[in-house]
Amino acid sequence: MDRTPVPVSDPVPRLAVVANPENRRVALFEEAVRTAGLPAPRIVPWADVLRARGADFAVDEIVRIDSPGENREVDRMLRGAPDPTRVEGSARWYAAFVAAVRSLRGGVRLTDPDDLAVLFDKRLCHGVLHAAGVPVPASPTSGPDGLPVRGWDDVRAAMREHRMPRLFVKPAHGSSASGVLAVEAGGGGRIRATTSVELTADGVLYNSLRVRRYERERDVAAVVDALAPDGLHLERWLPKASQSGRAADLRVVVVAGRATHAVVRTSRSPLTNLHLGGRRGDLDTAREAVEAAGARWADVLGVCEQAAACFPRTLCVGVDLLPAVGWRGAAIGEVNAFGDLLPRLTGLPGGGAEGQDTYAAQVAAVLRGFVPHRTGTPHA
Repeated sequence: MDRTPVPVSDPVPRLAVVANPENRRVALFEEAVRTAGLPAPRIVPWADVLRARGADFAVDEIVRIDSPGENREVDRMLRGAPDPTRVEGSARWYAAFVAAVRSLRGGVRLTDPDDLAVLFDKRLCHGVLHAAGVPVPASPTSGPDGLPVRGWDDVRAAMREHRMPRLFVKPAHGSSASGVLAVEAGGGGRIRATTSVELTADGVLYNSLRVRRYERERDVAAVVDALAPDGLHLERWLPKASQSGRAADLRVVVVAGRATHAVVRTSRSPLTNLHLGGRRGDLDTAREAVEAAGARWADVLGVCEQAAACFPRTLCVGVDLLPAVGWRGAAIGEVNAFGDLLPRLTGLPGGGAEGQDTYAAQVAAVLRGFVPHRTGTPHA
C-alpha cells in the first residue's frame, strides 16, 4: 500500500468539513483546528450537498467527510423516512450516502469514497478484513459472494449449517447498534434475542435507548424479516473478556496507520455501545490483563492497525476490538469510518498523540504532511 503524502501547495492547509453543523464532531474538529493555529475550516452542510447533488472544493483543499447523522432533514433525504427513529431504510440510506460522497468535486479527501462504500457494508468490510488475514468472527455472509439472508428462515438455516447457536444479526448498512440482534438458541429449540430494537404491535421497528430481550421466536422472526430487505450480515457470537463482571471490548482509533486512542467499553448485555448503557472501563486494567495472559499490548494494538491498513486512503478509522475470554487473543468486530467521537480522551502512551484528543491527532497528521491519496481501488 502507498502512504506517500500528497504535496500541499499552501504551507497552511485549507481544511473543509462535509457534515451537519450541529454535529458534535464538527465542534471538536473546529476546536482542534483553532488550537493548531489554522484558519477555521469551511463547513459544507450535508443538506446543501444533497440538494445541489454535490459540492465543489479547491484543488488543494483538504476535505474531511463526516457523519450525515444527527439531522432529521438529512436523514429524510437519505432514507426517505419521515421519522429518524425508524430502523428500516438502511439500504436506501447507504445508496444515497455513497452517491452523495462520490458527487463531491475537487479537493483531497481525508475519507476515501471507495473506502466508505466498503466500511458501510458490513459484509464487504468483513470480507476485506478476512482476505487480509485480520482475525474476525466467522461469517457465512462475508464478502460479495456471501450467503444472502432473505429472512428469519435463512438465519435459522445458517445457524444449523454453520453450527452457530449464538450469533449476531446485523443490518449490513447499520451503525450505532441500530437493528443489531444478539441471538441465542437454547434447549428445546428455544430462541431469544437481545437488541435495542422496539417492535410495535403493528410490526414497525424503532431504535430505542433501552436494551430489551425477546423470548418468543415469532417476535425475533418479525424483527429479522422486517430488516432483511435492507440486507443482513451474520457473525458468530464470540465469548468476550470481562472486566469487573461485565462483558468488555475496546474501541481503538487509528490515525495515519497508528493506534492513537483506545477506550474500554463494558456492559451487562452483549451490546457494549456507550449510548445503550455501556460504561467506560479501565484501560490500564485491560492492558495488565493482556500481559498477564502472556500477550503483548503492542500486538493487540497491532491487530487494530492491521485492520486499518485495509483502508490506506482513509486517515482515521475506529476499530472495534473483541478480546477473547481471559484476554487471550482478540478479533476485530467492525471498522468504523466515523468512530472517533471519544470526548475527553487523550492519546495512548507511545502512540504519537499523547495529550491530544482524536481530532487534534488528525489535524497534527495533516500538518505533518500525511494526506492519503488515491492509488487505485484496493477492494476491487
